[in-house]
Amino acid sequence: MLISQDWVTRILGAANSGWSVSSEDLDSGFVRVGFETEGYAALPETTGPLVIGQVVEIEELTQFKKPIRYCQVNVGQANGTGELQGIICGARNFRLNDYVVVALPGSELPGGFKIAARETYDHISNGMMCSAAELGFGDKANGIIVLGDEVADKVGEDARPIIGLADTAFDVNITPDRGYALSARGLTREVAAAFDLSFPDVAQDPSVAGVDTSAVPQPQGALIDVDLRDETKAQRFGLRKVSGIDPTARTPFWMERELMLSGQRSVNLATDVTNYVMLLLGAPMHAFDANVVSGNLVVRTAAEGEKFETLDHVKRELSAGDVVICDDNGIQSLAGVMGGTTSEISEETTDVYFESAIWDPITVARTSRRHKLSSEASRRFERGVDPAIVEVALDVACALLQHIAGGTIEAGRTLVGDVAKREPITLRTAKPSEYAGVEYSRETVIQRLREVGCDVTDNGDELQVTPATWRTDISMDVDLIEEVLRLEGLEDIPTVLPTPAGGRGLTPTQKRRRAIGHGLAYAGYAEVLPAPFIANDTFDVWGLDKDDPRRQTVPVQNPLEADKAVLSTTLLPNMLEAIARNVARGRSDLALFGLQQVAFKRAEASPMPSVESRPSDEVVADLLGT
Repeated sequence: MLISQDWVTRILGAANSGWSVSSEDLDSGFVRVGFETEGYAALPETTGPLVIGQVVEIEELTQFKKPIRYCQVNVGQANGTGELQGIICGARNFRLNDYVVVALPGSELPGGFKIAARETYDHISNGMMCSAAELGFGDKANGIIVLGDEVADKVGEDARPIIGLADTAFDVNITPDRGYALSARGLTREVAAAFDLSFPDVAQDPSVAGVDTSAVPQPQGALIDVDLRDETKAQRFGLRKVSGIDPTARTPFWMERELMLSGQRSVNLATDVTNYVMLLLGAPMHAFDANVVSGNLVVRTAAEGEKFETLDHVKRELSAGDVVICDDNGIQSLAGVMGGTTSEISEETTDVYFESAIWDPITVARTSRRHKLSSEASRRFERGVDPAIVEVALDVACALLQHIAGGTIEAGRTLVGDVAKREPITLRTAKPSEYAGVEYSRETVIQRLREVGCDVTDNGDELQVTPATWRTDISMDVDLIEEVLRLEGLEDIPTVLPTPAGGRGLTPTQKRRRAIGHGLAYAGYAEVLPAPFIANDTFDVWGLDKDDPRRQTVPVQNPLEADKAVLSTTLLPNMLEAIARNVARGRSDLALFGLQQVAFKRAEASPMPSVESRPSDEVVADLLGT
């Protein structure tokens, strides 16, 4: 997860006035609560005069092979004269009177690119209007940086503090069980615990992140009908609509900046809003062109062989295990992975449907791997998304889009499915101390559990702990113990090697196996390690009788190779393959042996013990067949 230090500081600063730390301390803070970083890097330095300018004249130069503009830019007194600055620019994403970032002659951009007055396209260009990529915010940029009217009184001033060039990007390694941390909300919670700060939850108060949702109307009735079928295993599905937006509205630079520093590229305003909400709250969303969507929506599993073109313009053949969102015209989205081309946001879009849903993690993971289509959305759904975030995500997205592009937020909201109730977990207050060998007080245990969002009821020696909705990885008391130990500091747990009990030597079975191996090796045989899987048609090729016991094979549900999907009942097939490979390479004088387990099918299904507790002696005996 890529995130800027400035974003973390601003969110936490809403409840901890004046708080800030160095990049080194922030990196140590992440590590302290169990999140290693792949590294962090400050934005590259730009030296010399880098100022805010306003484009006051644009001359289109049409005599060249590509469209070029000669612009007169007001940079105030930054050039020492107050006169307009003539600058050549090939970008097309700015308009007359827009505010831009100008590198004047004498400045030096990242990479050692020095700016000087020079003749180009038959004009003298006195500086450069900069893109985000040229200043080090990202690798690519669609045009130059365009700022809003909030900088109207800052023409000629230093642009660095205005666009946030003094920042550091962190690459935080998120383990698969902590999907909640793939967001600014999740990571700021962890940083707050690392530095003992108050945590301002942006899901409870979006204004923490500068989002005003006061204009979002309270939902009144359904927007459209959605048939969310049980076969999809989806938990929730929500939909809201913003009508009459300005299709020419552009993504503001502050949003583009957060997207770029988080590894995302700007696409269009509505899509950028969904990506920003995903990075802020950890809730992947999708934006549909509401004028293209026809009728109500059906969320179902795909028919085997159904065709669908995703946003990357690849036509895909779907499987019955894929979940799709459909309207009267057909499939509009591959749920949890990627939308489709038919209802994508375009330059003419004026009405937008925002969709936020909670998809089944396993279904999304299988779809993503089946189609070799990993997306930022699928990464989060595979790890688990907070089911209670749907309403908040919809409101924040609608508020952002309306604030930037105008329009009306419809009062209707479609919401299907409920947030599953989390069952409380009983935890003895002394248990974390017993596990770690470090004394943790009751107050410390309760505080740490509440810091990770748990609801804690103190019953003396025992606690009733209800995990937060976003902590899908917490299901038993040892998970709670892990949270306490992690936040208190794993480095404080003493490293003491246990004294092993005296051994009793090898068992008779082990002695017999070792003796056979040694005997064969002394006789000149070379040991091989036969693979546990054999080809599906091995015994048909051999012509074995149907009632031959070697045909009692155990199938593998998720084989490494589709044509070798059964466990071997004899070592001969793989040993014969080893002999064939040696003979094919000219080694005909050889003697091989193998000692390996084989498997025979005893029942149609194997008993599956619960993972919630240690299996009983009876369950173990059943598994071993004794």
